[in-house]
Amino acid sequence: MRLCLINPCNPIVSVAKIKESRWNRYRVWKPLGLMVLAGLTPREWEISIVDENLGAPDYPAMPRPDLVGITAFTSQAPRAYEAASHFRRLGVPVVMGGIHATMCVDEVMERVDSVVTGEAEGVWPRVLEDARHGRLKRRYDGGLAEISDVRFARHDLLPAGYALGSIQTTRGCPLNCTFCSVTAFNGAKYRQRPIADVVRELQLVREERVLVVDDNLIGTRPEHIARAKDLFRAIAQADLRKEWIGQATINFADDEELLALAAKAGCRGVFIGFESPSPEGLHEIGKKFNLLKDRDFRASVRRIQRHNILVAGSFIMGLDIDEPGIGKRIAEAAGQYGVDNLNVLFLTPLPGTRLWDQMKAQGRIALDTFPDDWKYYTLTFPAARYKHFSLNGIIQEMISCNRDFYSMPRILRRLCSNLWQRRRPLISLVSNLSFRNNLRLDCKAYADFKRQHGNGHD
Repeated sequence: MRLCLINPCNPIVSVAKIKESRWNRYRVWKPLGLMVLAGLTPREWEISIVDENLGAPDYPAMPRPDLVGITAFTSQAPRAYEAASHFRRLGVPVVMGGIHATMCVDEVMERVDSVVTGEAEGVWPRVLEDARHGRLKRRYDGGLAEISDVRFARHDLLPAGYALGSIQTTRGCPLNCTFCSVTAFNGAKYRQRPIADVVRELQLVREERVLVVDDNLIGTRPEHIARAKDLFRAIAQADLRKEWIGQATINFADDEELLALAAKAGCRGVFIGFESPSPEGLHEIGKKFNLLKDRDFRASVRRIQRHNILVAGSFIMGLDIDEPGIGKRIAEAAGQYGVDNLNVLFLTPLPGTRLWDQMKAQGRIALDTFPDDWKYYTLTFPAARYKHFSLNGIIQEMISCNRDFYSMPRILRRLCSNLWQRRRPLISLVSNLSFRNNLRLDCKAYADFKRQHGNGHD
């Protein structure tokens, strides 16, 4: 039995355009979810994984599979449906899972043979058994998996050439921000994989650099932090010689022992959601965690950087509290905080979030020709109507923000600072140049977007 697992691309996303910008290879990582499913698949299945981010596959030239499995974020859904249609025309059954299939199950069921909702680990063996005997059900509900039962991913099934491998150590997030679908999909309970399993799987990752895909690597409670310290100790003791980056909340900066252990375990960068430069903005999106302890963000960033760890800061543009000039405010805040990279996203109502329910009730979802418009739900296109901005206005705020932060003088200043402090200057330079190079691609994409959607958006 042949199983083909597909990670569909989104052709309008500049980050995935490796041919247009060689720097983007440092921003593409292995599709972990499919590798985990492969690890759950019995040996009688011959498995292939297709990552369309590496280039357009020649599906007709491939051996005909007996089953196709597709995973997709919301922005990948249109391309996922195209791939599903190709194989269904050949008579090959297609099963689709992932976050979009969970949040938009009725839409997905119209376009594939079977849907898996929730986390697939608990039902995937049954899906395969039913497919093998020709009795595939229309729907399987995985719910939340037992985190201790998560199998090792098949890191060997994808070719060399990725700059980043990937691994997961926890699932779930208790913060439940209005814009985020993590809590709706993975639950509010913070679940942690056994440390020994994480270390053993990390040994299987071929790449020297790894993305830890956890939405919140260290958690929020004292017991979460204690477990993170134990994990970092175990990784350091194993001497795996891996360098990794992860995502965490700003409390990552509050514990010097935690920072020292993370650095010793190979942490070279951390992605932190600052979300808004104003307390009112943080209240609006439910990110009150960032307001605890009357925090000094600049001091927090500096504490992390003193351990030779780069900080990428994320902000959201288009909140109801935001007014014209927000692009400059965000760029200034990021500069004041001293982050090494800035990632600014449009406020986007993703299905399954409280923000989606709110904006849908208010008639503020601008792009609603589904499923085709899902391709714009990347967080890098303005999919909604914003209180204080026209379509052109919010796009210009984004462009000016990125041009300001990623101007060559500012990049050179950050590079000199990193050289002076001996803090990952090459990595910082590559990531900054990658973002800067994509400004040209983004401007072209925004111009095309305005031509297609300018009349009805506002």
